[in-house]
Parts: sequence; structure tokens; C-alpha cells
Amino acid sequence: MKKVILAYSGGLDTTCAIKWLKDKGFKVVCFSANLGSEFSPQDLKKRSLQSGTEKIYIKDLRREFAYFYILPALKAGACYEGKYLLSTALGRPLIAKYLVEIAKKEKASFVAHGATAKGNDQVRFEVSISILNPNLKIIAPLREWELKNRQEEIDYARKNKLPIRVTKEKPYSIDKNIWGLSIEGGILEDLKKIPPSDSYLLMKPLKKVKNKEKYVEIGFRKGMPFSLNGKEMDLVSLIEKLNLIGGECGVGRTDLIEDRVVGIKSREIYEAPAAWILYTAHKELESLTLDRETIFFKELISLKYAQLVYQGLWFTELRSYLDAFIERTQKRVSGKIGLRLYKGNITVVKRSSPNSLYKRELATYGDKDLFDRSFAKGFIKLWSMPYIKW
Repeated sequence: MKKVILAYSGGLDTTCAIKWLKDKGFKVVCFSANLGSEFSPQDLKKRSLQSGTEKIYIKDLRREFAYFYILPALKAGACYEGKYLLSTALGRPLIAKYLVEIAKKEKASFVAHGATAKGNDQVRFEVSISILNPNLKIIAPLREWELKNRQEEIDYARKNKLPIRVTKEKPYSIDKNIWGLSIEGGILEDLKKIPPSDSYLLMKPLKKVKNKEKYVEIGFRKGMPFSLNGKEMDLVSLIEKLNLIGGECGVGRTDLIEDRVVGIKSREIYEAPAAWILYTAHKELESLTLDRETIFFKELISLKYAQLVYQGLWFTELRSYLDAFIERTQKRVSGKIGLRLYKGNITVVKRSSPNSLYKRELATYGDKDLFDRSFAKGFIKLWSMPYIKW
């Protein structure tokens, strides 16, 4: 019997995919990556077996995800279209890596995923898999089966007594990991409708947030966050703690009309409290420690880096080359940033660094001013020279 390794999330699509693949004559082996999923390992194992899988691998990859995928993107300042910090996009190449490894271990010639025909994840999975092992055959059930929409999938699951937790009344598609959560589908597809309260998952709606400020101080060492309010923490624990704090303050939710890889626009809602807190703090620390030209040029690198991640091009030479440049810039990015969180807002209020390029004696307008005013006149003449018509 043919064997296929299925990337199993526990959601509606991949639950239906197990049954569909079995009916096509495959022996299904599931792989679930714990990147901070909403489902417990015990729940995933139970429901995958109920759905008909032969075996399931479940791996806690939060640490690998944090240090080898999230951290490089944070150092890069990667943000897609100004609103998306790439939580789902960063997780896909890591999942693809393990699909390839498990396929080798199980001597399987096929791998499968539950991404849709109009989504980004099909690109991210398949490009990554093809780079890592071009000999593997890829099956995408949602591009091939007769089910036309999520409502028909729900009916299919109920007819076949598959364990699902989605309803027609609340048919959101959700992907969650420690770097953030994506929500799409259902009423959110109607751009004229305000997102309902049941679409808030990691965080509180602003009207339910307490009228109270929260202060946090993030410590960085060469671009890596390592402490929260003076207490050193591993990166996974720090992210998970900031998700709780940020969620209580209502920070980190973005509503984006997004340009997908396949060319269509879609409405995506993202909740990423920790990601936005760390992104804001890191960017502020760079503004304190990096020179002007490096900051300007790194903005270009950040945009390209985000595009590569979003488009499924993680395992490319260009991404590794950009990492080399970014890592060099981070040697100066050490210090502490204090932030105030209040009703959906993140405000920088304190900054300090042993590598600070800010010199108070040059910036001050007080009596300790050491700036030589005589420099200004000659500088302005030279600066304006190319634009003067003689």
C-alpha cells in the first residue's frame, strides 16, 4: 500500500483529508508540529486515530521555531505589508522540513498538506518540500477533492463521523503558534461587517480591556530579547508571557487586506501581542544603536526578507545571504527598551544601550550644549549646492 505523510493540524481540512486519502488507497501517517497550537498533543493523537490514521508523530518544535525562525525574522524587522509579522508563514518551512525527514524515516514517497488552492500555504509547503527533496510527490487534497467549500467539508465530516470542532455558525479558519494567530473565513469575508466579538481569540476586545497601563521592559543582547522586566528568560517563555500581557492590554491585533502569493486579495485578521511588542522594542533599539545609512538600507532588506518568508522562499540562498548581513548589524543592538501598553497601544517610553549613538551634549538645547554652531552655515551651503541654478 502507498504511504503518505500528512501535515495534520487537527483542523477541519486535515481531518477530512485523512479519510479522503484512505479512500484513495493510501496508508496515512500524520505529523503534527507543536508550534504553540490550540490543540493538545493528547487531543491531536486521539482525533487523528479516530479519523483513521495509522500512526502520528507529534513534535514540540517551539524552541526550534523561536530561535531559528522567529528570531532571524525579528532581527530582520520582517513585516509584510506593514501589518503582518509572518506567524503562519514562518512556521510552514519548519513543518515542511520535518515532513521530509519523516517521509525518509517511514520510506514514504508521498507527502500531503491541507492548504487550499487559493491560499499561500500550498506555495510555502510545496516550494520548501521541493527544495529539500525534489523526489517526493506532493498531494494537496483541497485542490483535488469534490468538496467545494467549508460548509461541504463540515457535512462530509459529519457524514463520516469525523471529530471536528468547527460549526457552520462559526466557520473560521484559524492557525495558531507562539508568534501569532491568524483568523479568516465566515463573516470576516464581508468587508462591510465589523468583526464580531467571537473572532477575538488571543486578546480582549478594546471595550473589555481594563483602563490601566502596563509597563514592560525588554532586554536585548545582540538583537536577541533575553529579559523581561529585569528577569532573564528563554525566548519561548518570554514570547508566551508577552502574549498574555499584551492580550490583556488589547495590543497586537491587525486587520489587513492582504496580497496573497497567488494574486488575489484577501481579508486576514492577525493577533500577535508578543510579536508586536518585541518588533516595536527591537526597532527602537536599532534606531538608538545603528547609524543612519545602515538603518535606511536595512529598511530595504526588511521588506525583501518579509517578501521571501511570505512567498515560501525560506530555504533559498538569498535568504541566507540576507541573514549574514542582518547578523552583522545586530552586534551593536544591545540594551533595554521600556514600553507602555494601554488599550491597544504600544508606546516607547525608555531607552538605554551601552552602544547608544545618542549624545545628549550634542542634542541638548540646554547650558551643556557642545555642538559647534559654526559648522551649520558651511554644511547647508555644501548640501544645497547641487540644487542651485548658478
